[in-house]
Amino acid sequence: MPFFEAVRLALSSIRAQKLKSFFSLVGVLIGVTFLIAVVSIVQGMNVYMTDKFAGALIGVNTFQVRHRPNIQTGDSNEELRRQYQRNPRVTIEDAEYLKDRMKTPVRIAATGNDAVTLTWNGKSAPQIQVNTVEAEFFAIKHYDIAEGRAFSAQEVNVGAAVVVLGSELGERLFDGRDPLGQTIGIGGLPHRVIGVVAKQGTIFGISMDKFVITPLTSPARRLVNRPHVIDDIQIQATNPDQMRAAMEEATILMRGRRGLRPGEPDNFYIQSAEGALSGWDKISKVLFMALPGLVAISLVVGGIVIMNIMLMAVTERTREIGIRKALGAKRADIMAQFVVESATLSVTGAVLGIVTGILLAFTVRAFTPLPAAVAPWSIGVGVGLGILVGMVAGVYPARQASKLDPIEALRQE
Repeated sequence: MPFFEAVRLALSSIRAQKLKSFFSLVGVLIGVTFLIAVVSIVQGMNVYMTDKFAGALIGVNTFQVRHRPNIQTGDSNEELRRQYQRNPRVTIEDAEYLKDRMKTPVRIAATGNDAVTLTWNGKSAPQIQVNTVEAEFFAIKHYDIAEGRAFSAQEVNVGAAVVVLGSELGERLFDGRDPLGQTIGIGGLPHRVIGVVAKQGTIFGISMDKFVITPLTSPARRLVNRPHVIDDIQIQATNPDQMRAAMEEATILMRGRRGLRPGEPDNFYIQSAEGALSGWDKISKVLFMALPGLVAISLVVGGIVIMNIMLMAVTERTREIGIRKALGAKRADIMAQFVVESATLSVTGAVLGIVTGILLAFTVRAFTPLPAAVAPWSIGVGVGLGILVGMVAGVYPARQASKLDPIEALRQE
């Protein structure tokens, strides 16, 4: 029997018994839906965590020299935390030391940050992140200036009391007025607004636009860190290969500066996007490892249901099989009809599962902070599983149908 003729007969049978066909493909539908939805969410999270989370918090091709990590997503224990607490703080002199000695082409900026209350015209905004930075910070973070300008290296050298705002503060704190030229209080210390950073968006629903940036030497520095102390040294290379080389060079230089002997652990911490994402990588790997087993359960159940339905179909259509055999149909023709019908039933369930899974993934993205990105390979896997389950489930009923004696089958009422 020609393949397309077998598919046509299978679709006619499915249309004739809609309710029975629907219940027979539910197992495959659920399994493929689960596959597409979970893969889409995990894949979307991978992209989100890499591009948005780590990219926004640390930066592209960027790493930080710190006394302890500020993003801890991997394994941690009390001893490790105590070790980080014992590490000496990073200083401005450490940053200058690296600037003078690093051979790999990099941008370097010393930075500090803390939560401080801002005031303007009787209004206050508590717990706003204040970043005290060097001028290279804007280029390292790829901050575009929507209004005004960023401060210069000269303004950092003289300790100018100027500030650049995140866009949300620019919109909310000034009641729609132009923030440029206004004077705000950072912990009571006056600073003049000279620029507003372009909108950065949100991460997991948390705004990334509630911050201010001021020179490392501005009056606000005394509210953020002790004299000469900073929170981190931001170092950015031009590409991933140079970043790895720069990380090794910075580690060697910092160990030499602090007099660490071979075998002694580092008393500083190098933090990169890869390190910040290590915990998420473990979670995503566990999800992908567990996914085949969870999907297989639904597909096995779906395959058993399809097999039972097809066995019932053989019994119900015994006379039809007898007529076809009497007219010259071979065993291969009978087997092909039932295997293709079973596979068509399963593939229909898989296609519905793909559509449902995509809709579910995009519903999650629309109504929660979780992103979703449909992986084309998961759609191919879904269709392939539908074909495989259908063919495996249809072989036994097809063999039973092909073995029927045509004379006995014609006697069947």
